[in-house]
Amino acid sequence: MAIFRKGQKAYSIFHIKCPRCHESDMFATSSMSFKAPFEMKERCDKCNEDFFPEPGYYYGAMFLSYIFTAWFSIGFVLFFHWLLKWSTAASFALLIGVLLVFFVYIFRVARAMYINIHVSYDPHAIEKAKNKGMTSTAASHYGK
Repeated sequence: MAIFRKGQKAYSIFHIKCPRCHESDMFATSSMSFKAPFEMKERCDKCNEDFFPEPGYYYGAMFLSYIFTAWFSIGFVLFFHWLLKWSTAASFALLIGVLLVFFVYIFRVARAMYINIHVSYDPHAIEKAKNKGMTSTAASHYGK
C-alpha cells in the first residue's frame, strides 16, 4: 500500500522505525519479544535522532494507547457477541487473550505514533548526521 512506504508516517509508526530517517528500529528487541519489551533506544543508530527529547515525553502516548485499546475492545466484543453470537464471557476471554499477545506491540505503536506527531521525516537525515560528525556513540559521550 502507498501509505506503508518509506517516507510516510504510517510506515514509521507500524514498523516502529525512527521518525526522522525511517531506517533504525526504535526498540532494541522485536515487537513480539517479551525480553526487555519496554527498553527503548536513547537515540537512532543511523541519524542520531533523540528518542527522549524531555523527561516524561511519552506520557501522551499513554493516552493514545488507552484510546486505541478502548475502541478496539468495544468493537472486538461487539463483533464477537452480536455478529458471531458468542457469549459475553467467551468474547471477553478472547479479547483478553488477544490483548495479552499484542500488548507490547500496542505500547510500542503508541510511542511511535506520539513521536511521529512531533518529528518529521527527512530523507537526508543520515547524511546530515554524518556531516555533523555526531554518531550515537559521540552523542552519548557528550551526554546527549
